[in-house]
Amino acid sequence: MKVNLNIVEKLAGFVLPPVNELVARVNAQLGGVEEVINIGERYAGARIVRVVECVKHPDADRLSVCLIDDGGAVTEVPRDERGLVQVVCGAPNVHSDMWAVWLPPKTAVPSSFADAEPFVLDARKLRGVLSQGMLAAGDELALNDDHDGIIEITERDLPAGAALTAGASFAEAFGLTGYILDIENKMFTHRPDCFGQLGVAREVAGILGQKFTSPAWYTADQTFADGDGSLPLTVRNEATDKVPRFMAVAIAGVEVKPSPLWLQCQLVAMGGKPINNIVDATNYVMLMTAQPTHAYDYDKLRGHELTARMARSDEAVALLNGKEYALDTDDIVITDGEGVVGLAGIMGGSDSEVTAKTKNIVLECANFDMYAVRKTAMKRGVFTDALARFNKGQSPLQTAPVLAELLRMVGGQQASAVYDECDSAIFAEKENSITRKAITPTFIFERLGMRPDNAEIQKLLKNVEIGVRKTTLHSGTSVIPLDTGDVRTKKYEHEQEEDALFVTPPFWRTDLELPEDIVEEVGRLYGFDKLPRELPRRSTQAAPKNPRREIKRLIRQSLSRAGANEVLTYSFVHEHIFKKAEQNTAEAYKLSNALSPDLQYYRLTVLPSLLDKVHANIKAGHDEFALFEMGKGHIKMHGAGEDGLPEASNFTDIVYAAKKPGQGAPFYKMRRVVEQLGRDLGLTFVFKPIEKELNFPVTAPFDQQRSALVETVDGGFIGMIGELKQSAIKQFKLPSYTAAATLDTAGLEAAHAVRQNLYRPLSRYPSTSRDISLRVDSAVPYADVARAIVVALDAAEVVVDLQPVAIYQPEGDISTKTLTFHLIFTSPDRTLTDADITPLMQSATRAAKRYYGAVAV
Repeated sequence: MKVNLNIVEKLAGFVLPPVNELVARVNAQLGGVEEVINIGERYAGARIVRVVECVKHPDADRLSVCLIDDGGAVTEVPRDERGLVQVVCGAPNVHSDMWAVWLPPKTAVPSSFADAEPFVLDARKLRGVLSQGMLAAGDELALNDDHDGIIEITERDLPAGAALTAGASFAEAFGLTGYILDIENKMFTHRPDCFGQLGVAREVAGILGQKFTSPAWYTADQTFADGDGSLPLTVRNEATDKVPRFMAVAIAGVEVKPSPLWLQCQLVAMGGKPINNIVDATNYVMLMTAQPTHAYDYDKLRGHELTARMARSDEAVALLNGKEYALDTDDIVITDGEGVVGLAGIMGGSDSEVTAKTKNIVLECANFDMYAVRKTAMKRGVFTDALARFNKGQSPLQTAPVLAELLRMVGGQQASAVYDECDSAIFAEKENSITRKAITPTFIFERLGMRPDNAEIQKLLKNVEIGVRKTTLHSGTSVIPLDTGDVRTKKYEHEQEEDALFVTPPFWRTDLELPEDIVEEVGRLYGFDKLPRELPRRSTQAAPKNPRREIKRLIRQSLSRAGANEVLTYSFVHEHIFKKAEQNTAEAYKLSNALSPDLQYYRLTVLPSLLDKVHANIKAGHDEFALFEMGKGHIKMHGAGEDGLPEASNFTDIVYAAKKPGQGAPFYKMRRVVEQLGRDLGLTFVFKPIEKELNFPVTAPFDQQRSALVETVDGGFIGMIGELKQSAIKQFKLPSYTAAATLDTAGLEAAHAVRQNLYRPLSRYPSTSRDISLRVDSAVPYADVARAIVVALDAAEVVVDLQPVAIYQPEGDISTKTLTFHLIFTSPDRTLTDADITPLMQSATRAAKRYYGAVAV
């Protein structure tokens, strides 16, 4: 962002400090200055002169010999008896009694100033006639591309209040003196207003402790004339969610020609490039206010229509850069009655370009969604000055004053009404004073360590035109530090009477949303380097642990102790991973801009990613191992969350693999790992057989006849454990001795939280144990009987620990089986006796009999 200090000084209305001092303040309180450019050096020798006489060169048809009046400003040049200086000029438009720009001898031509060896003029003979320097053309002064003739200065070209004076400094007369600060753009990412000279001037005044007042045209409520109606125009906004405001007006009878010299010089001073009077006017208001605008040739707009809408997938647009781009439905476009004429917020189309033949124009001043235009630009690789401002989030409330100023600059006759197609919510926001916040010195002190008084805060904020109103908060009154202004959302109670300030940000400060934003503003304008070196007063009480991070730590610790190795795989997977796990790709989200062809889908669950890593480890020589991962899966059926993004499921998945069979089935290896995880979390897991086949992405890889559901004692779902389908084993090239578990991390967190609330200290008294054997029907699951016993004893005032012992089924009788449990009873306040234990054993027996017909043996 190039900032012209000469323009800043005029806008601020006071003399700026020396440039070195100012750069230091800007670096500390506004943004990083990358370069300081002395623009005055480029034009140091240029003088405004009057051509008194002009005659043809005696030996050259295309040259003229001129005598110029510089008012005697330049020394050490020969003059005639009238004090005039002789210059030979080859421009066809040179004539007597004109005003021009003279580059005397020993002056570097401005267009070559940045070259390694600038072209320095001298007095030399041209076809035998001595010439003292030269009369300059626009390109030689680095103002424009015109080399057809020298610059002729007329009254129209002068800045307001200036007069033509022979020998006057060209740079001083046309504002090309002083310095330009090139401030790094990223420093202003959150400050859209600072992408204009007006916004930077306001901030410079603020950091220098001076009050700034914006031009009246920028802050005044705008009213527009109806126009004479000579140019019919239809304006529509069909995408108000992406185009908060779309304004346009037709202008008749314009003359496209070079801009006045003062305007060309102002554009150059701000880092711009003059083109013609219409385009220059649009660029001037953009560089001044940070609000981009655009001009269309009215007669090239088919149907005399202008519409803002989302593009269609079969459309394309030819832009001013000479390239054509295919569009999609994410692009905001500007269209006429038949097709696209511009890429909104980025660049206009070549089909509606303003040219020298243009007689009627349409001026557009609009506001576009910053994220939408940024996405379009990144996708197409098109970056412009307009985009650099729109993608920072310009305020829709500044389009009206900017359009009014632009109307004044372009001239012509207003030939239509000023159309304002917008989302009416932007005006309701203004009526509500945008955002009201109550700030107290205490609120600021707690965050900055400084204790300013209200008068000092008011001055700092009012200097940059932030509205401030003083109020008094009495004891117990709530301060409202909210972007919503809703007192119910959050309150800061004050124990004593304290003055407060209600702050109303101006419409161009779209970055001020929270009370902390105002605190930061106060600190910045005051000077962070001036803040006392004092630590903020805060409670030394330890911050509470994050439950999700804590459960992950405990899970990671337990599984690591069990010998499992944690891995981290991509959340994006290839289609063949789904097929190997027998999961359906239709249930997964597919990425339209995948990082790699192998990473096209969000994974549904974590387990397939783990299984894909087993074969490589077996080949690497690891005969027996366990892997685990805590990660996320995304399933379409779960829909979107509150943020509109795909809802994520959190998994803790484990896989055990061995090249050689061990003792017992792999299911029991995995079960022991999961049981130990439960114990480490203070939980007791129950493993239930799968009675009815389940059809979910989570269950797809499992052999459900050799798997079980994992639940807590009170029935809370935890996950699934089991061996894998033969098809999955074959597809993933797994050893046959493989088992896996898929656990719900959120379920573990919830169960652990409940368990934490039920904490009981260890008893100082000895425990008492009993065994119980129950004969039940052979179809009754062991886990169901165990759960019935635990639930029956849950209300007891003693701690009961149930442990499995055996399942016995006699030969020749498969209709029944005998289940044996070991019960351990512990009291926190005494040693238990048989009189205490007997009723509990009877309760356990009654519960097993009531629900499952069990008989004690």
